[in-house]
Amino acid sequence: MAKTRSPEHCAPVHFEVQAHAWAAHVFDVTCTIAQPLAHQRVQLPVWIAGSYLVREFSKQLFDLRATQAGRALPVVQHDKASWDIMPKPERPLVLRYRVHAHDNSVRTAWLDAGRGFFNGTSLLLEVQGQRDAMHSLALNPEGVPPGWRVATALLPQRIDRFGWGLYQAEGYDELVDSPVEMGDFWSGQFVACAVPHRFVVAGSTPSFDGQRLLRDTQRICETQIRFWHAAGKTTQQVAKPPHDRYLFMLNAVDSGQGGLEHCHSTALMAQRSDLPRKGQDKVSEGYLNLLGLISHEYFHTWNVKRLRPREFDRYQWDRENHTELLWFFEGLTSYYDDLMLRRCGLMDNTRYLQSLNKTINQVLQTPGRHVHPLAQSSFEAWTKYYRADDNTPNITVSYYTKGALVGLCLDLRLRRTGHNLDQVMRALWQRCAGGPMGEDDLRLVLYQMTGENWGETLRAWVHGTGELPLQDLLTQAGVQVHVDPSAWAQRLGLRVGEDNGVQLKFVFTDGAAQRAGMAPGDEWLGVELPASKGLKSQAWRLQKLDDLNLYLAQAKRCTALVARDQQLLRLPLSIPDANDPRVGTWRLSVADAAALERWLG
Repeated sequence: MAKTRSPEHCAPVHFEVQAHAWAAHVFDVTCTIAQPLAHQRVQLPVWIAGSYLVREFSKQLFDLRATQAGRALPVVQHDKASWDIMPKPERPLVLRYRVHAHDNSVRTAWLDAGRGFFNGTSLLLEVQGQRDAMHSLALNPEGVPPGWRVATALLPQRIDRFGWGLYQAEGYDELVDSPVEMGDFWSGQFVACAVPHRFVVAGSTPSFDGQRLLRDTQRICETQIRFWHAAGKTTQQVAKPPHDRYLFMLNAVDSGQGGLEHCHSTALMAQRSDLPRKGQDKVSEGYLNLLGLISHEYFHTWNVKRLRPREFDRYQWDRENHTELLWFFEGLTSYYDDLMLRRCGLMDNTRYLQSLNKTINQVLQTPGRHVHPLAQSSFEAWTKYYRADDNTPNITVSYYTKGALVGLCLDLRLRRTGHNLDQVMRALWQRCAGGPMGEDDLRLVLYQMTGENWGETLRAWVHGTGELPLQDLLTQAGVQVHVDPSAWAQRLGLRVGEDNGVQLKFVFTDGAAQRAGMAPGDEWLGVELPASKGLKSQAWRLQKLDDLNLYLAQAKRCTALVARDQQLLRLPLSIPDANDPRVGTWRLSVADAAALERWLG
């Protein structure tokens, strides 16, 4: 182990993190401030960039103590996430504290006998007045389980062959944008367009095919670097990308999926059953989803981490950071993630249309799209999208899914003018120098490229609640749209769980179920049919929603037998026509293969 340097030889703000209390899921942190202010305030962020929710990370921080020259100083809590100390400015101030880490997600921190992981926003205090000063981080291996190594995109200063030791960041923002993985993980490397990439996987099984994951990820990275920086096909023709290194950190778990982007890395979570397996050449749906996640997070290297909303030019870590542009940065990234898989040969046209089909139906089956403009959905992500409840689909729409469809519409509409969305993205990158942008920049680039004023189009698609011209534009691109009879859930305006009977999760605005008086949380026990044509009335038990096919036949109405708060209710239910196009399900197919290839190829 290469010994870390003593704090006085490190950066103006120096952290040391120890994981020896892994059995208690606690990181021990020491922060040394070389030249503190006379009134020194420190604070922990309340959110992490890329995940737009106030998560109150400070609730896991405890036992904060301050010393100077060995003498204890009072620590006074200022608010929920900041503290004040009154040191003498000429001497180093040392803070010691502990953080409980037991959230197995990509957003916070985790520590147990098998693995350690943290984002700096969960663990490392911001020293007010020194945000832009050099920061250093020492990772101490004392007391960790045998075989543990370290992976992080931070620049190493003095580390051993396992990654333990001293790292450096240009400032606090870079420090907390560089998560750290610890453990006995699988590790592999590749080079994409002259940029070294590393992939580490925690929790994999012996059947895991790491070489295949590296090959497929390399194809994705090279395709995206060329997308942003060159039209040529060789690495020699690629302009220099904005990152000189990149790290993928994947936590393979029994159940779960997620990703969070960073400038030089990404933290991923996926089901271990979705990892590629040795001897299995077929691309499973699970593995395809994982590749789509990789593609999505890597695209963020440009679109949101560098080309970003003006409101994100300098994050405010103590509050929400609002912008109306998440539809662009998350939505257009969602449009391109699968498109990049298609372009690099990891997805064929059929699978691409299936994925697009799913996105379209998700949006069309969300009543909130009629009341919540996409720009407002972006702005209110903190309180609506990220604080979802059983009414969320009725009052908002996802800026991921509808934003992806706006990207699709922009692309296909631009192709009518002889241009495409690829050119717009590259032009924005050049115009904004890979930095902050606003919707006005997008409008200007669209005008300069096509000679058309796109203001009214963006007002309708992004700031309005009308339907997008999907069918017309898809037909132009060689895709035929079929509207199939809807399944029972969509037909009645419901989303249900069927693990143990029929449990109502969501009841959509103005759907048949809502008009009948059904509510989220109800248990739908059965149906009762009125007497007709000599038949007496009948009542039937429901085990799953599709049982309605057996019991209702051509009935236009019935009585729903519902349990709510231990009360049994009889609710009159009118049955919508299965062929009503307003509640139909879209199905896409190839109508013109040549036109489709011009778009996707």
